[in-house]
Amino acid sequence: MDLRFVLDPDLTPELRDQLVALWVDVTNAGGAVGFVAPVTEADVRPVAESTLDEVADGPDRLLVGYAGERLVAVLIVADNRFHLKTHWRVLKRVMVHPDTQGHGYGAALMREAERVARAMGVEALHVTIRDGLGLDRFYRRLGYREIGRLPAALRLSPTDSRDEILMWLDLPARAGCVDHGVVAPDKVR
Repeated sequence: MDLRFVLDPDLTPELRDQLVALWVDVTNAGGAVGFVAPVTEADVRPVAESTLDEVADGPDRLLVGYAGERLVAVLIVADNRFHLKTHWRVLKRVMVHPDTQGHGYGAALMREAERVARAMGVEALHVTIRDGLGLDRFYRRLGYREIGRLPAALRLSPTDSRDEILMWLDLPARAGCVDHGVVAPDKVR
């Protein structure tokens, strides 16, 4: 697998278009990223632009993954914007292009998010997922644990409500972990 990750890329119009296209493709393939299929670019673009504007303004971080020159994976490491929650982050809009799934890209994206979070001094990651798609098995394999559910919190249609599952990953400091040439001595155990 030859994925190349870029943290906080320049949000050019071309990259914004690629992110919207990925979001549409993921949603229309059944992905749970804020919409219910079918969607069009016109449906997704306003939400995507607002989300990307928040990234551009900070403090959220955008992580993108490329297979060659093709954008195939993305997620947002979102700041909680509350001083009592600075030690953990929320992962949002976790997406891998549908025609690349099954190649380990999702796991690689999540491992890279973990590496980025550790470099930021973050102690835990949180992600919410839509029940009924088996996503909890994927996250459990990566070490996440279910910490709760919001029953019927996601209304996909008048007759289809799903639980929102809350998943959590503790990031204990790893002894000898060096990142970007800097070791945080207070984080090494």
